[in-house]
Amino acid sequence: MKALAAGLGVVVLSPVLLFGTATMMATASQAAQNSGQFGDCLPAGDTGAVTKKITKILDGADSKHVHIKDLTLPATQIPNAQTIVTTGISLNVPARGQVVALATAMQESRLRNLDSGDRDSVGLFQQRPSQGWGTAQQLHDPVYATTKFYKALVKVHGWQQLTVAQAAQAVQASGFPEAYAKWESLATALDKAITASLPHSAQGKDPKGASSGASSACVPGKDGSSWGPIPEGTVPKGYKIPKDADPKARRAIEWAMHQLGTLYQWGGTCTAAHGPDPMRRCDCSSLMQQAYAHTGVKLTRTTYTQVHEGKAVSATRLRPGDLVFSRGTASRPEHVGMFMGDGLVIEAPRTTKPVRITPITDWTILAARRVL
Repeated sequence: MKALAAGLGVVVLSPVLLFGTATMMATASQAAQNSGQFGDCLPAGDTGAVTKKITKILDGADSKHVHIKDLTLPATQIPNAQTIVTTGISLNVPARGQVVALATAMQESRLRNLDSGDRDSVGLFQQRPSQGWGTAQQLHDPVYATTKFYKALVKVHGWQQLTVAQAAQAVQASGFPEAYAKWESLATALDKAITASLPHSAQGKDPKGASSGASSACVPGKDGSSWGPIPEGTVPKGYKIPKDADPKARRAIEWAMHQLGTLYQWGGTCTAAHGPDPMRRCDCSSLMQQAYAHTGVKLTRTTYTQVHEGKAVSATRLRPGDLVFSRGTASRPEHVGMFMGDGLVIEAPRTTKPVRITPITDWTILAARRVL
């Protein structure tokens, strides 16, 4: 997927499409002037205030007490927005492209993963199987649908010079091309808040290079990069569980560290990882479950359910013992690990790999939960 970025600007388009894109670019100024005619458009001055509200929810505030116009189902909409942003980052799509995608999804589905729509439309972007986007099942996967959107977007010649509405329309071919414009401010607020919450120092800066206010856990040396290469199954020389770690988190981390070097087993219970029975080895979620079970804290068995345990926390404010989730989507992640402090995560990664410690900079965190 990293090769996607390398293709920007080198896509060969037909003369007809080039003419259509050039026409849209020529009318960009007029479209921008008209974009404010929609009653639902968030005033530009409110973007900062909305960004702060979204950040509160990402930091764990109860969404029932944080009112954001048009985000009436934040527990559903914000995780889907996180998926759109993190997928864009993984594909090296610039922030403007993420805003285009968010605005498109707001218009098409209100950031809901819909089962149906106009004719055979489905999913966040209401893409149609009959138009070659993929099967209905594929398009109902937010990561797949978002990836397809971005791949189509970056093939549009000069898309970064188009207005948000024009760029969205170039992909969607909607019967209401101007409708995307009204979501630009909200999409911008979502992108800023979500990007700032990610535990990567490179994502903690605005387009001008100014700090977004991400915590010190995201700066070089605190994101795990200072440890250098970590041999699988070993503890980095000099690592110690932080002194201020919660006592139960300390015990959970210590127990998990005793499983280092044992092979991953999908579906394994993690009840005897060093023994001969493969099904008593660890997978990612059973490692979390058993580590906390040895401290008296009960967790459910799967990654899909553990993402609802405890309370949500921002990935920029992690404490030792917090669970971090990646792969899949924010609402249905496919992998979980435990933050150890000092920019490190312990995990049972995948088949053929042992329980290991990795730097958090290697993770694209979709969600984080504090279970203590």
